Amino acid sequence: MLLKTCLPSTVTTTATSPLISLTKPSLLPFFQNIGKKLSSSFPHTSETPSLYSSPKMNSWLNKLGLGFGARTDATPMDSSSSSSSAIPQGPDDEIPAPGQQFAQFGAGCFWGVELAFQRVSGVTKTEVGYSQGYLHNPTYEDICSGTTFHSEVVRVQYDPKECNFDTLLDVFWDRHDPTTLNRQGNDVGTQYRSGIYFYTPEQEKAALESRDRQQKILNRNIVTEILPAKKFYRAEEYHQQYLAKGGRFGFRQSSEKGCTDPIRCYG
Repeated sequence: MLLKTCLPSTVTTTATSPLISLTKPSLLPFFQNIGKKLSSSFPHTSETPSLYSSPKMNSWLNKLGLGFGARTDATPMDSSSSSSSAIPQGPDDEIPAPGQQFAQFGAGCFWGVELAFQRVSGVTKTEVGYSQGYLHNPTYEDICSGTTFHSEVVRVQYDPKECNFDTLLDVFWDRHDPTTLNRQGNDVGTQYRSGIYFYTPEQEKAALESRDRQQKILNRNIVTEILPAKKFYRAEEYHQQYLAKGGRFGFRQSSEKGCTDPIRCYG
């Protein structure tokens, strides 16, 4: 796919990659110059955000492949300076309904993942949200900045008498590619990483055994993280049951139990 941008003449059109990296020497002076011009256009105070730390700017740059959303390291940019990181890094303190259990899964964009779990018999409630990060009360814009290290997750409430944890794991593996680091299809960024977040030792054991079985089937290394569930931040209401409600275009998809219709993920 050809990509043409309004960049200096030293940058040529490429047909090999749809992404452009800020690490290319020819682009650094260009974007540094933009930053200087923008900074000089506004009064500077101690509270004036940096061009590169602005969530809106980072989100915009990420969409162009120019931002920091595709970081592959496991160290958040501001974890050491965040005085409130203990809260999001703490356990999920919410309690499921009587007789029910929780599980969290990260498998890329949470819209399609949630619909897949909605269709499972024995699943009594699903919610999409953010977890595993370092910012308290994050917004969708925050996690898209690539700086909070949150993952887009689905918290599943299920009745273990009707649905065992292994069934949920099967849905998880079937729904995404667990071998792509911080990426599912065209969605790139640490928020799209593959993860199973357990609440009990039994869930942890089942997750590890399930991963080992999957690894024998696949010919590439699985990068799924298996970690204790941390505080769950419910996403904005418009994200909840997004595909079942029809999304932006009003094309509703069935969430009926046992439905096997293909899941179409759209914005």
